[in-house]
Amino acid sequence: MTDLRLVVFDVDGTLVDSQADILAAMAEAFGAVDRAVPDRETVLGIVGLSLPQAIQMLAPDLPNPQRREMVAAYKDAYMRLRAESGVEVSSPLYPHVRAVLDALHGEPSTLLGVATGKSRRGLDKLVDGHDLRRLFVTQQCADDHPSKPHPAMLRAALGETGVAPHRAVMVGDTSYDMDMARAAGLLAIGVSWGYHARERLSAAHVVIDDIRLLPGLLAQIWEQSA
Repeated sequence: MTDLRLVVFDVDGTLVDSQADILAAMAEAFGAVDRAVPDRETVLGIVGLSLPQAIQMLAPDLPNPQRREMVAAYKDAYMRLRAESGVEVSSPLYPHVRAVLDALHGEPSTLLGVATGKSRRGLDKLVDGHDLRRLFVTQQCADDHPSKPHPAMLRAALGETGVAPHRAVMVGDTSYDMDMARAAGLLAIGVSWGYHARERLSAAHVVIDDIRLLPGLLAQIWEQSA
């Protein structure tokens, strides 16, 4: 039995604020098939899903070939926008995120990971652009798993680290993150600064309004699960 504990983070809307590029890329994706883009709230509401599932939810009446065209257009636009402005501008870290990640990483028994709807290419660009790769011992992405809220990402993270579900938590900003955590047997910590309104985080065990509260909350959780 390991005494390690695992904190898995969502990325978009939890660690970084990438909404400007998400909205712009989605507008280009809809433009590619001559459709009007949905409103901001609707688009941000699907953040966290893998891209094909997100497109299907936003454009359920389109045939598959057009949805595939939208997926390709979104990917091309997103990569172009990020290349033009750089990761730190395109997807800035939320306030205090780096300090909290560094503090948690400094705890000998705490492992950090990510579980994201991003592609492997997108995740690699982001963690390298912010020099975060060294912090995360497990990195799960959309290329390798079913879309959230399926628990496959978290099950893989547990398998890679050898941590039991009751010694792990999922931190995220969407209902998909909270449902995924529950499905995998993890404690679900919602954050209020992301893309889903607080009322959509009803599956969370707890919701925090400031990431600086996370280390103290985790200390209480680890004590109770010891």
